[in-house]
Amino acid sequence: MTYRQLYEYGVKKLEEAGVEEAKLDARLLLEYICHTDRNTLLVHGDSERNAMEEQFYHMCIEKRASRIPLQHITGEQEFMGLTFRVNEHTLIPRQDTEILVEEGMRHMFDGMRILDMCAGSGCILLSLLKYSNECEGTGVDISKEALKVAEENAERLGLKAEFIQGDLFENLPDMKYDMIISNPPYIETAVIETLMPEVREHEPIQALDGMEDGLFFYQRIVEKAGGFLTKGGWLLFEIGYNQGEAVRELMKKQGFQNIEIVKDYAGLDRVVLGQFI
Repeated sequence: MTYRQLYEYGVKKLEEAGVEEAKLDARLLLEYICHTDRNTLLVHGDSERNAMEEQFYHMCIEKRASRIPLQHITGEQEFMGLTFRVNEHTLIPRQDTEILVEEGMRHMFDGMRILDMCAGSGCILLSLLKYSNECEGTGVDISKEALKVAEENAERLGLKAEFIQGDLFENLPDMKYDMIISNPPYIETAVIETLMPEVREHEPIQALDGMEDGLFFYQRIVEKAGGFLTKGGWLLFEIGYNQGEAVRELMKKQGFQNIEIVKDYAGLDRVVLGQFI
């Protein structure tokens, strides 16, 4: 089959399976297998592909048609201009989370100490370390498997970070941080069943489930964060679109000041941050 014929086969199969971005995913999988780029379809669409590429592409399209996330097939996701390894033990980094990292960068200074709570693949912490000077970073997650992925990402990016397994603050050493940043589980338990199958069936539930009202982990983190922050240190959260005011109130009750709610590119509340004074 030619490159274009393979692509058209992939689009048809994914559209039949109800995959929303069938054309994009079919192209990205073809590029992943053939080590090509987006121009190949336009310029070399009539080039013949070998039997091994064809067979591998069919296998990957079948996986995607069964609603396995694209990133779990390729094993990678781009985030903040960097490539991160991901698998079924980690959340797939999303563009919305880049807003959280950008807000973190806005409040960074050289040599600061950063704590990433619920670190997952490490994409938040490692992005901050990559784009800063001489900062120290610690990532915490309850999942040992997720932290293995984070450690591998640190090694691939040539970055040094400490990763600690534990339930939030329980295993942290007695030290202070200049910034605590977190994308905790924040989806209400009842809502999880309504999520797309790619998320509901393939991403780790413990990284999604924010309990009954979605605020469980925000409350736990806010209550203890002051004991781990330096004076003037920042606490930053990614939030769900309807959680801004609730998280602001939690932070206000614990004495945080200069609290801001930051919107994403769709105009929805996405980040809450405040300063420990």
